[in-house]
Amino acid sequence: MSDVRRPIKAALLQVHSIAGLALALLWAVIGLTGATMAFEDEIEASLNSQMMRVDASAARRLTPDELVARLQAAGEFGKVSAVTMASDPSAAVRIRFARSDGGARPSSVYVDPYDGHVLGSPRGEDFFATVRKLHRWLLLPGDGNGMGRKITGTAAICLIVMLITGLVLRWPHRARSVKMWLKPNLGLRGRGLHRSLHAVIGTWVLPVYLVMTLTGLWYSFEWYKAGANWLLARPQATTAAMQPKPPRGASAVETKSEARAEAKTEATPLVFDHVWSAFLQQENNDYGRALLTLPAGAGTAVRVRSWPRDSSLESVRDEFRIDAVTGRVISSDRYADKTVGERVLAGVLDIHRGAILGWPGKLAFMLAAAMTPLFAVTGLLLYLSRRRHRRLARPPVAHLVPGE
Repeated sequence: MSDVRRPIKAALLQVHSIAGLALALLWAVIGLTGATMAFEDEIEASLNSQMMRVDASAARRLTPDELVARLQAAGEFGKVSAVTMASDPSAAVRIRFARSDGGARPSSVYVDPYDGHVLGSPRGEDFFATVRKLHRWLLLPGDGNGMGRKITGTAAICLIVMLITGLVLRWPHRARSVKMWLKPNLGLRGRGLHRSLHAVIGTWVLPVYLVMTLTGLWYSFEWYKAGANWLLARPQATTAAMQPKPPRGASAVETKSEARAEAKTEATPLVFDHVWSAFLQQENNDYGRALLTLPAGAGTAVRVRSWPRDSSLESVRDEFRIDAVTGRVISSDRYADKTVGERVLAGVLDIHRGAILGWPGKLAFMLAAAMTPLFAVTGLLLYLSRRRHRRLARPPVAHLVPGE
């Protein structure tokens, strides 16, 4: 190694070691929780397969408001915040509830779409909710508005630094040798084996970790999200999302009268049926699953997300905002109208967990996330080994005899 490169690599090694020692446990927690959630949908579907299905009937299925009314008549379930409806006649309806005054959110329930009978609360929901909070916010107070979000975001930035410094430090003399890059030397023992596993497996997962961190930052920092929107989305699409336009053909008189109606009914509970009727007209009943979510504040705009029948990706969806009082479509955002960049932004979650590549991608991302403890352990062993070697390499200090 040349005299110029030696101090540079020594400095990079210090940065790599210090950051790794400080954040290894945090990365391991985030990685293991992410691996746990990789197949969350499939696990919940398996645990609740009987609860999620009903016997299809020729009878009319109840509207969202009829389902909510029968649910509330059956017992105290709390305030309804969202309803998931499906076009499949044998699919149960899922109803979610708003947080209580204490901040806790009751478990959701599945109900029969034909008679409103409560089928039960899904198993595994509370477990995955806790794992998700640990993964995103470390279970710290405030959830997404607390310090946990910033801590995980900072850890993601530090992981990018680790990936870059680790790649530079392990750059082999024979850089074109695939064997040198990708084959660990399992014949070694001790420090050599630890270094081989740390470096080679780190090379395997480096692209996956880079994708995970770059997409994970989307959920941690508003400046990062704003920059990604500026880079990949059309300006008019961003503006439309911030300030939705009224639908075509709506006159100023109609808009003012609807605004007055909204002001009069602001104190009354919002209902779903006007929204549901407007949504069915927009989609022409061509949908697989639809999620209707009431506004968290005092507004009247209900958010409706619609997924097609033949898609398993979270990002492939249409989104509408519909006034719950008048049934007026405030804005519509269709997946087919998005540019390539806007589809990338819509699919951040699918990219983050590898779902964009189907189940093999989810499996690869899950295994990569589950390997974070390996790097924590091997990194610690390498650090302790270096300290021991340095201590042994120091020249012995002569001890003076008293009186000399």
